[in-house]
Amino acid sequence: MLGKMISAAAFAVAIVAGTVAHAAGDKAKVTLVYDHELPNVPGKSIKAVLVEYKPGGTSPGHTHPKSAFIYATVLEGSIKSQVNDGPVKIYKAGESFPEFPGDHHSVSANGSKTAPAKLLAVFVVNSDETELTTDDK
Repeated sequence: MLGKMISAAAFAVAIVAGTVAHAAGDKAKVTLVYDHELPNVPGKSIKAVLVEYKPGGTSPGHTHPKSAFIYATVLEGSIKSQVNDGPVKIYKAGESFPEFPGDHHSVSANGSKTAPAKLLAVFVVNSDETELTTDDK
């Protein structure tokens, strides 16, 4: 099942003209992969973003919409992550972690200084949400 999801995501990345949220310097490049309304859950959509980290790359601390449930899967390399006051953990390719509504993602970075990393984050979120990530100020 996971292999099919990863293959489908890779295919979608190849064919979908995504939007880039930010990609400057060491910041991660974030590309919208898909955005589909759920026909059996009115007002909800499933959206996914591909997050690409350069070696040593990071994302600022951030939150997501209060309606968002997120399931993130590392596709390549390793990702260093901390959600809320939980431990800082390194996830390797094939490993996943959730983010629940209202969570604060305080650490999000490539776990390596020498190799790139990729993460697929799948959101179930209110359909009218347009900003999936709000960086800390």
